[in-house]
Amino acid sequence: MEISNLKDKKVLVLGLSTTGFAAAKFLIRTGAKCFLSDGNTLGEENRSKAELLEKSGVKLEFGNHTKEFIQGAEFCVLSPSIPPDSHVLSMLDELKIPYFSDIELVHRVKPADTKIVAVTGTNGKTTTTMLVSHILRQKFTAPATGNVGVSPLDYLCPGEYGVSEIAALSDKEPDFLVIEASSYQLHYTKCFAPDIAVFCNLTPDHIAWHGGIDNYFLDKAKMFSRMWQNAHSILNYDDERVRNIQTGANRHYFRLNTPGGKDDAYIKGDMVYYGGEALISVSDVPIVGAHNLQNVMCAVIVAKNAGLSNEDICAGIKSFKAPKHRCELIIKKNGIAYYNDSKATNPEAAIVAIGAFEGKRTVLIAGGRDKNTSLDEFCALVKKTIDKAVLIGEAAERFAAELKGVGYNNIVFAKTLEEAIDAAEADKPDVVLFSPACASFDMFKNYETRGEAFRNYVSKV
Repeated sequence: MEISNLKDKKVLVLGLSTTGFAAAKFLIRTGAKCFLSDGNTLGEENRSKAELLEKSGVKLEFGNHTKEFIQGAEFCVLSPSIPPDSHVLSMLDELKIPYFSDIELVHRVKPADTKIVAVTGTNGKTTTTMLVSHILRQKFTAPATGNVGVSPLDYLCPGEYGVSEIAALSDKEPDFLVIEASSYQLHYTKCFAPDIAVFCNLTPDHIAWHGGIDNYFLDKAKMFSRMWQNAHSILNYDDERVRNIQTGANRHYFRLNTPGGKDDAYIKGDMVYYGGEALISVSDVPIVGAHNLQNVMCAVIVAKNAGLSNEDICAGIKSFKAPKHRCELIIKKNGIAYYNDSKATNPEAAIVAIGAFEGKRTVLIAGGRDKNTSLDEFCALVKKTIDKAVLIGEAAERFAAELKGVGYNNIVFAKTLEEAIDAAEADKPDVVLFSPACASFDMFKNYETRGEAFRNYVSKV
């Protein structure tokens, strides 16, 4: 389906999420007749958004998806969390209305000179996205967008319709859109094919939504199969499934353990290499852990193929700070370093964070709403690395049972996060690491709120 002039055409948006709000504003800027339908009732947290959209000419429906409201749309832009078996998608199929995610729309309507860098994987996507954007901005306009909380549609300015409040975030079309692409967004794509694509790693996550890890992988992988021969695919060599992905694009690998070829990034001694050229010392990388070295290598390959100099790349890496809630150093006080890794919502992410502090006396705070995935590797690493585990939330009992099952018994239970922090710092370790390995929803609204609670408490004098 071609999308060209949308003026006066009816276009549907499903869901008043960050994605839906951005999509509606973009469509109004094109002159389209935008209809937004949300199955939830309008809450206070979204009232100001709804009022702005209504003022801009968007037709709104809340509490239901009605056939009368939906029918006649040229296409539909979905909020990506809508499950594939949703009744409203059956209705769209019945009405023969094509539907896809915001990143698919971006692919179809972006200016020809704007290139897309897409970053996917299970863990490390946000840090890699933010780092790539930070480095590219040494020379280009390259905002970080997508699953980081800002839709790429917010940076596209196709027309002059509507009011100033719905204007694009920039009046200049970007050189690059750096997009953190979630598995949900990628599931709802038809022809999305970035100029540069990164696959960080693959571990089980969102399995129920996708119907198994094979489908989860295929949703992440399909953009690579659509890429053309002048594009660049950047793949984790140490992950066999990712390494062997099907793509028509140029292949670049990043590797922790083995030297690579002329198009690869790897670690050798204390240096990060691209091809045969040493770029930056590991000791000059400001974010900790082997996983962050992988993120740095991804960013190096992107930047080299975008045409940046070694000097610009190194300057970008050295000046980068970890994104919030991702192995983020909050404070050092009384000889203890406090790290907030609230974004670690699964055991695999926590494993990566724990591994970054091997050799230091570390107390781990973990727990929350259990995703019921295997804890075998998590428990083995805790036993090897962690001096004490402080457990919170609904998952605390299962985590404790699994840890005791491998012979690890230095476990403390806490009813609140604040109580857990007090227990963690009582032994005066080198590091207090808050890496929950669980979702937040038993005690907090989301992982951001959880991370801010950690930050606020440990930052008290």
